[in-house]
Amino acid sequence: MKNIDLPLYKNIIEVSVRNYEVDWQGIVHNANYLHYYEVGRMNYFNSIGASIDINSINSHTKILLVRNEINYINSAKLFDELIVHTRISKIGNSSFVMQGVIIKKATNELISDNSAFHVWVDFESNKPIRVPENYRQLVRNYEPNLDEAK
Repeated sequence: MKNIDLPLYKNIIEVSVRNYEVDWQGIVHNANYLHYYEVGRMNYFNSIGASIDINSINSHTKILLVRNEINYINSAKLFDELIVHTRISKIGNSSFVMQGVIIKKATNELISDNSAFHVWVDFESNKPIRVPENYRQLVRNYEPNLDEAK
């Protein structure tokens, strides 16, 4: 397996490959991995107590996903059980990076890894703003190895 330190990924959720996620080659279509990683990210936010729906985020701010990087290492197939591992590895001034790893449950085989870059912005101007302190603290409490801009 690629050199990934799985113990750093405390947030874990399982997903099952469904029939409509498989392409004509019998493998999961590459775009569906974005959905799996999004499921992992939403589970992460819920786990740390950081609801990110319209009612819980300050009405003057929003979080934008600005970049997604995926490495496809192996293929998943119909009915595979996948384990999605998620963590926040870095918080900058206005941004944060979420990393994800997908493992095939039956074989412990690395399927893919992901880095998703988010920016906290002002709702009206769409200009970056500092990641709020209450959000930073939730992540600090959950991520002892967090890389954080001061």
